[in-house]
Amino acid sequence: MKLTQAEARSRLGTARVARLATLSGGGAPHLVPITFALDGDDLYTAVDHKPKTTRRLRRLDDIAADPRVAVLADQYREDWDALWWVRVEGRATVITDAGAMRRPVDALVERYEQYRAQRPLGPVIAIRIERWTGWAASAFR
Repeated sequence: MKLTQAEARSRLGTARVARLATLSGGGAPHLVPITFALDGDDLYTAVDHKPKTTRRLRRLDDIAADPRVAVLADQYREDWDALWWVRVEGRATVITDAGAMRRPVDALVERYEQYRAQRPLGPVIAIRIERWTGWAASAFR
């Protein structure tokens, strides 16, 4: 069944992880798993302390070249009546200013215990959601 925007928002709010899709300047897609916080029509994710080969991440370069992004969250269960997915599309900006990052990082800290032990240093990716779509096999469960 197709989800209403309110249903999509509710399901996305329960997801613990999602996938962020960006486009390179040449149009090549790039997909990475993210943790995130949802605040109305804004979604935030941050570069955190998990080990990375570099702090110059492709997703940040991609957003600088083309701010159009998509985020997908889903639930898979062996009971296929419990399947659902939500995709949001929007425009992303990269926040590097410490003052501007405070509120999004606070939202991430509230949502994830791991960030209470070590706050993300950023930068923060802020996505203004412009389109909500979703599907579920059955009513919310």
